[in-house]
Amino acid sequence: MGSYSVLKTNFSPMLHSQDGFSLPRLLSSLHSMKWKLNAVASAQDHNADEDKKNTGAMSSSQQRQEKLKVKRALRFSGEKPSTPILDTINHPKHTQNLSIEELEMLADEVREEVIYVVSNAGGHLGASIEVAELTVALHHVFSTPDDRIIWDVGHQAHPHKILTARTSRMLTIRQTNRLSGFPKWDESVHDAFGAGLEMAAGRDLLGKNNHAIVVISDRAMTTGQAYEALNNVSFLDSNLIIILNDNNQVSLPITTADGSAPPVGALSKALKRLQSSRKFQQLRQAPNATTEKVGGQAHEIVAKVDLYPGGMMINGLGACFFEELGLHYIGTVDGHNMEELVHIMKVVKAIPGQGTVLIHVITEKGKGYPPAEAALDKMHALFRKTVDAEIKQLSYTQYFAESLIAEAERDDKIVAIHVAMEGGTGFNLFHKSFPDRFFDVEIAERDVVTFAAGLATKGLKPFCTIYTSFLQRVYYQLVHDVDLPKLPVRFAIDRAGLVGADGPTHCNAFDTTLMASLPNMVVMAPSCERELMNMVATAATIDDRPSCFRYPRGNGIGSIIPPLNKGTPLEVGKGRVLEEGTRVAILGYGTIVQSCVAAARLLQRFGISATVADARFCKPLDGELIKQLAREHEVLLSVEEGSVGGFGSHVTHFLAINGLLDGNLKWRAMMLPDIYIDHGTQREQLEQAGLRSKHIATTILTLIGENKDII
Repeated sequence: MGSYSVLKTNFSPMLHSQDGFSLPRLLSSLHSMKWKLNAVASAQDHNADEDKKNTGAMSSSQQRQEKLKVKRALRFSGEKPSTPILDTINHPKHTQNLSIEELEMLADEVREEVIYVVSNAGGHLGASIEVAELTVALHHVFSTPDDRIIWDVGHQAHPHKILTARTSRMLTIRQTNRLSGFPKWDESVHDAFGAGLEMAAGRDLLGKNNHAIVVISDRAMTTGQAYEALNNVSFLDSNLIIILNDNNQVSLPITTADGSAPPVGALSKALKRLQSSRKFQQLRQAPNATTEKVGGQAHEIVAKVDLYPGGMMINGLGACFFEELGLHYIGTVDGHNMEELVHIMKVVKAIPGQGTVLIHVITEKGKGYPPAEAALDKMHALFRKTVDAEIKQLSYTQYFAESLIAEAERDDKIVAIHVAMEGGTGFNLFHKSFPDRFFDVEIAERDVVTFAAGLATKGLKPFCTIYTSFLQRVYYQLVHDVDLPKLPVRFAIDRAGLVGADGPTHCNAFDTTLMASLPNMVVMAPSCERELMNMVATAATIDDRPSCFRYPRGNGIGSIIPPLNKGTPLEVGKGRVLEEGTRVAILGYGTIVQSCVAAARLLQRFGISATVADARFCKPLDGELIKQLAREHEVLLSVEEGSVGGFGSHVTHFLAINGLLDGNLKWRAMMLPDIYIDHGTQREQLEQAGLRSKHIATTILTLIGENKDII
């Protein structure tokens, strides 16, 4: 009776029929159907096998889905797929006259096209093909660019790009001056800014009536900002449609040393309960069965009964909190059932003043492509093969992980923490070796910093591994929870510098500037994989303040690895001279030191002797080394793969306050330009930034008055 009362009291005004349809008759039928379904649920709980025997004839929708399972045994030959329906789609509005069967075929063609494109050009695969049906349904029901579809997880947007007049350019994705791998404003009017609630509020202020739709994954729902926005939803009371795309991967598919592992976190468990609740799924299906008996316009009216009270019904089963936040919950919905997706979206779109609706869609990562479905990481991403990819050295990420394991074998206080990136950070091997000293806090970067700080207060030695681009989210926690109390948290900053095809959204230029501005932070960067291992060992010994070290995406240079992967602690604040010269000095910070060495070799061909030094530390600086270089050379040049305000700025400040710029020294600092560098190969990005060895040598030639065109 509880759900029936909610239906009758709260939703009757929305269900008024203008042609005299008898709502009491409908509600009475629903009440009767609910009673029967409760009895069925009880019987099923006692004998699931008997229930399967009495399923009965399939509906037309079920028959279509069974046929579709056979039809969707698609073939992926590596050749350009045949896409007769997709070939007719030159604008998303062209999807709006298609039948359900044609939409299903279109989704298959989109999936095949994504696989063909990513196989040749690289990019995110598993997450893109999982939303093929969802993307087609969205563009069938809504009208972009007037309606705004926000892809909170941008690497799911490949099907969206294909349906918005970019199919012919998809093979250029992630290449220099070509298509981005993510939604991008200046690429298409169909790509929207990633803030759905704010777009809805702005629309209301301007008196417009277009729709704002946010597609957010279950992974992204674990972030603090998502909850902050949900908290604001009921206050603003804007019409907003949130599609929670739930693929049961609250974290990235975890690739452990022993295979895949289930996602972690309470949210994952709560969403799983929603999916598996038999009683709720039966109650959702009750109105559809009722329409066949009632007739008339019952289908449209019952749809509203079916959709709106979902969260309230689930509350009775103890699984959902969305309704308590002021959202109308609809779910769960099969994200690969085109008919159901289209039906629900059309109903929600047609209801005026619906407020904020959350549609809980269930998808499968890698859906429709057997190799992706079987892969441990669901083929999250594929990369183009390059010459560099054939190098035999391990990645810097792997060298870091091996080194940390070596330290942890000798020190049982070392613990590892990451944010839903076990495979990406190399922590899968650490997890196997030390399962009790390993923590995954999900995509919650602010929490990971404070969590690590708390462990440090207990005398543990936390190593917090985080991608540089994600580090930008946690500056307040770094200041207040770590640096101010001088807690010895160690930050391993992965993917530092230019990252190639992922482009400006993943550009990791700012970490040195951010971290070196903190008074108590030790800031390091290795020039090679051996130095990285030494810095892991150094961080393990620093117990009186926080520390960090950055390392790039890509492979090592082949330097000699220390025995048993155990690095040697460095003297904090001390650099080293790699090559002795006389006239000019090049002071490098990080792996770009290798380009400094190459530049010195270029200069040597023209009779110019150059000293090359590896700074190792941005904070504290090696003041004695800098003074020596400044006093003994005509030219001093610093080089870093970081933003303005980083290593070069700290060196400039040191030179100035020590009077080393008052004489004849010619001083320059080279860093990334003050722009966002677009996607491309890392080599192309360095070319654009002017940070290749030839640019370093040319800068020095200009300073000493030589012809720079000789290089």
